[in-house]
This record gives sequence, C-alpha cells and structure tokens, in this order.
Amino acid sequence: MNATRYSKADVLGAAMRLLEEVGLPDFTIRKLAASLDLQPSAIYWHFESKQELLAEISNTIVAFSKTVDKLSDWRINATAEALAFRDALLAFRDGAEIVSSTLALGLGANGFLERIFAAIEVDDEKLRVAASESIQFLVLGQVWHEQQRMQANSLGVVDNLDKINSSGLNIGIQLILDGINERVTK
Repeated sequence: MNATRYSKADVLGAAMRLLEEVGLPDFTIRKLAASLDLQPSAIYWHFESKQELLAEISNTIVAFSKTVDKLSDWRINATAEALAFRDALLAFRDGAEIVSSTLALGLGANGFLERIFAAIEVDDEKLRVAASESIQFLVLGQVWHEQQRMQANSLGVVDNLDKINSSGLNIGIQLILDGINERVTK
C-alpha cells in the first residue's frame, strides 16, 4: 500500500473526483481508498463515516454557488441566490441528491438556506423561514429531476432531455417571492 500521507483536503478532493466518475450509487469508502492506494481505515482517520464525508462534500457543493451581487430589489437578489444554488448543484454529478441527503440527516449543507434567508428582506421571520425552505426544496427537487433525467439519458433510457423545463423553476421562485411580497404589503 501507498506510504503517502494524505490530508483531509486530499481525501475530500479524491472523493469528489470519484463521485464524478462513478456517481453516488456506486460510491464506496473501499473504492475511495483504492483510488488513493490506501486501506479503508485510512479514510476514517479523516472522516468518521461515509455520511460525514458526504456532508463535507455537500458543504463544498453549496459553497460552490457564485457570490451574488446585491441589488436594491430583494426579490432579484433572492432569485439570483436560488439560480446560483441551482448552478452549483448541477455542476456536480448527483449534486442535488447528495445535498438533499445531508440536509435530511441534519449533517450540514445549510449555506444556501442562510444566504436565501438573508436575501429575503421582510420583517416577518416566519415568512422568511417558510419562503427560504420552500425555495431550497423547489431548487433541490428541480435539479434532482434534471440530474435523474440526464443520468437516464446517458444510459439510453430516455432521449428527450429537451422536455426538461427549467424555466418553470424561475416561475416557481417568483410565485413564492411574489406571495411573500403581497402578504407583507397588505
């Protein structure tokens, strides 16, 4: 076996490359260790579990979102944050599934929720929380659907990717934001 010492960042980078190559269903700690010419126990030196490693990958995916320049209209800012989140999820194979799983287990990937919450500038905190979570789940669901379709297309199961309508995502975001705006201006 390899005598090279890998840092936590090295292992994380190797894990992200392996995920891109094999996808989440085929990703294992054994495969990751083999890709680094290590014993699986060496991976656990840096990450206690596969879930902890996937949580760190999720945080990396969420942090990949472009920083959005703040404009005067909070709805434009919130929309830009949501679309940047979409782009970050799409930049990584199975990105939506990885981030969604991490969120479901409460292990991290909260960066987008914090940014969208900050972008929605209304005084009613309950509305801000509800809108932030709704937009997060809307984006995750849309991207998960897109990524599943892309995977099916790569396997030859479907060949009509042109029927994925991502413009519906923007409309959904606007409906949520317009609804909040209407409630706070009454």
